[in-house]
Amino acid sequence: MRIAVLIHLLGVIVWVGGMFFAHVCLRPVAAEQLPPPQRLPLLAAVLGRFFNAVTIAVIAILASGLWRFAEVGGSAVPWRWHAMAAIGSAMIAIYGLILLRWYPRLKAAVAARDWPAGSAAMNLIRPLVLVNLCLGMLTVVIAMIGG
Repeated sequence: MRIAVLIHLLGVIVWVGGMFFAHVCLRPVAAEQLPPPQRLPLLAAVLGRFFNAVTIAVIAILASGLWRFAEVGGSAVPWRWHAMAAIGSAMIAIYGLILLRWYPRLKAAVAARDWPAGSAAMNLIRPLVLVNLCLGMLTVVIAMIGG
């Protein structure tokens, strides 16, 4: 049971912590200090590495969450777990949208050196990351309710 919680928490730390770093720390500084021909390749490369880590984190979160649900079973599952599972499902859907629709557009724009298209792709990715960051933080708050 404790190993499932550890796996779950490590996945959440990677995902939510990474979104906080990228959205609050990296991107604003990159936007202030680098023009699009330097900023967009950097952000595309960083996001590529981050998305690889997040994919593993999502698998770990899902597997450990299902493990915990199976351990507790049926009506004994706390309402908080159901809430976290629902929010997590929404986060995964948003992540899938970013990964499968908007990130490929960013990579293609960077490869083509089409900086306006790359900026447009980032302008679609950024608010979705913010939504997921807020949902992730809400999930942490829910996890802490009631111990």
